[in-house]
Amino acid sequence: MGGACPECGGELRFDSSNKRHTCQSCGLSLKREEIDEMRAKNACHDPEYEKKQARKDYLKWWSNKK
Repeated sequence: MGGACPECGGELRFDSSNKRHTCQSCGLSLKREEIDEMRAKNACHDPEYEKKQARKDYLKWWSNKK
């Protein structure tokens, strides 16, 4: 997977022996599902994400009205 740590933004590395992703910077160790949950939680507090989501919701509502 690689990618960025949802906590600090550091590099994540997958350890196949314990099936967990570990951050090379802060040492956070998570399963894939936990990473997805943290990213979703953090995205909900991102104003840009909220703005994009509101636009998607509006467009969906608008297209269903026609």
